[in-house]
Amino acid sequence: MTDELGWNMNRRIRLHGNHGPLVITLHGGPGATGSAVRLAQGLSRNFQVIEPWQRPSGETPLTVAVHIEDLHSLILSHCKGEKPALVGSSWGAMLALAYAAEHSETINGIALVGCGTFDKASREVIVQKRRLKIADYISKHPEHKADLQLDIGAQMMKWHGMTDAYEPLPIDDASLAPEPFDMPGHIETWQDMLRSQETGIYPQSFTSVKIPTIMLHGADDPHPGTMIRDTLKRYIPHLQYHEFPRCGHDPEIEKYAKDDFFAVISSWLKEHCSKTNGAQQGVGHKRQL
Repeated sequence: MTDELGWNMNRRIRLHGNHGPLVITLHGGPGATGSAVRLAQGLSRNFQVIEPWQRPSGETPLTVAVHIEDLHSLILSHCKGEKPALVGSSWGAMLALAYAAEHSETINGIALVGCGTFDKASREVIVQKRRLKIADYISKHPEHKADLQLDIGAQMMKWHGMTDAYEPLPIDDASLAPEPFDMPGHIETWQDMLRSQETGIYPQSFTSVKIPTIMLHGADDPHPGTMIRDTLKRYIPHLQYHEFPRCGHDPEIEKYAKDDFFAVISSWLKEHCSKTNGAQQGVGHKRQL
């Protein structure tokens, strides 16, 4: 089953929760395998959650289209006719939109958590915000001043956890730690997403997304939420937006935003999932395929 869906041997599909409407979480990166587990676990109190690990780098070059086809195969094989909601984090939010542009008839809603960028201006804001935060941190911790000699890409990779969070809660369970970052997979997929933006595929194709869509964003996320929202609303005019104060890129791990985030997203998903689906029972708890 895993090979058929595009995953190599020993790649996993983690399942959480045993009641409520069906939700699929999509991790970020691209290549941040397993990073959606805390999001999935938080949602599992009210939903049946499928947490797939996206296809890793390997013999097949990774493109947005490859990830879309993998997700489509997963939905057709695992959802048994029920339309799930997609909850994507960062790159996973971008993948959810790209999937919906082609297969919106198979899903009933999209929640975009810390959505990634669809234009150069937004990406320039991210770089500037991260650069300033790194410089400020190192000015107070001069033992790291050598890092200022690194190129900005290397700086952002090293200090990503600091620049993108406000006050994250610690990981107190080793099973919640993500897998090693798949850099080759990240580069292949992200370069294809950039090509797709340059050629006018994204976000222009999102005009076909008619299903309920909400964007949930931290006010302290270096990804500029209102800029990304305004870009997307040109193509998805019904897009809703909710911003959380004292919150970085991943609301599900933030000390001050976590509870409010799960309350807002759970309420929204219950409203839009229950309109089209009856709750199925027994997806199971953290079962691995």
